[in-house]
Amino acid sequence: MPDKMNGRSIRINRLPATIVAILVTIMLVYFLNFHQEERPAIYGMLRSDNPNKVNLRKMLIAAIQAAQRGGLEVLDVAHSRQLKERSKGKTDEGVNDPFTDADGRSHCVMKQGLQRIFPRVRIFSEEDNEHCRQSHSFDLDPTVLHETAQVPDVMVNAPDVTVWVDPLDATKEYTEELYEYVTTMVCVAVAGRPIIGVIHSPFNGQTAWAWVGNSMSEYLANLHPQHSQKSGDLAPIITVSRSHTAGAKDLARGIFGEDVSLLTAAGAGYKVLQVVANNATAYLHTSKIKKWDICAGDAILHALGGTMTTLNDQLIHYGPDESPVNTEGLLATLERHEEYMDKLAKYRAAHNGKIA
Repeated sequence: MPDKMNGRSIRINRLPATIVAILVTIMLVYFLNFHQEERPAIYGMLRSDNPNKVNLRKMLIAAIQAAQRGGLEVLDVAHSRQLKERSKGKTDEGVNDPFTDADGRSHCVMKQGLQRIFPRVRIFSEEDNEHCRQSHSFDLDPTVLHETAQVPDVMVNAPDVTVWVDPLDATKEYTEELYEYVTTMVCVAVAGRPIIGVIHSPFNGQTAWAWVGNSMSEYLANLHPQHSQKSGDLAPIITVSRSHTAGAKDLARGIFGEDVSLLTAAGAGYKVLQVVANNATAYLHTSKIKKWDICAGDAILHALGGTMTTLNDQLIHYGPDESPVNTEGLLATLERHEEYMDKLAKYRAAHNGKIA
């Protein structure tokens, strides 16, 4: 319709306004027809949720997705055979500590994906020094949870949450194509205590996850035999690192007795799962270890009624202001923790306070 201004007729084109109105309507319908967890991340920017709160149900979903997506990167690099391996130096045991393209790619997908969804949460990754050349993201997909999972909406303060990410556990074995030991892991700690743990095994496609006091993955529930022989009826079977094998047998005999057996393995995540499956009665580590290696396993053991402590029988804390290194070794069990700690204490007393 023409309007008059200063005696002149001006015709207003209403087409752009109509197009804008249609686009806005489409966007609203698009967002509102998604289940809350499925809505794209931009939707979160338009909502009035308290940004200082974190929904642990969403955090669990994101942690599972991050571990699985990191696992896809690990698989992709392995299949390409372009590892681009380099050394980060030597471990305390004098073993080469390698880095591959899979470590970097998994780190970028996992950490950036989590940070985009939870920008106010502190996230620590083993490969934080790695520069990510491109941006990675994913939207929450609640179908990663099985139908019977009990996962309530629990809100906690964002500053109380710390996330620990291991983009590729057992890198050395990965370079040797010993893929059964390889995992990707995510752990969520609240007020320093691990409550959500995810251990994903890329090469068999299985994901073990648990939320303490709530639910766990069907794979984890099936892995942990409920009616098998109690570990108290078994001679001690201690899983230790492949790199610690020299002298480990004599040490284990000295601590746990002559009938002890050793299960040598790699990767902290893999060794925890051996305890869960009752293939080992305990996981023993006598030197320092990084918290992104053990936090997910700590949460999973706790969810199953087990225990992980330092060799001084202290719980391990995973807060944002804690050191990322646990310097006091660890003992992880499902049962008999007190009995085993007692044996450790007696061995220490007989060896001037030393274990290894």
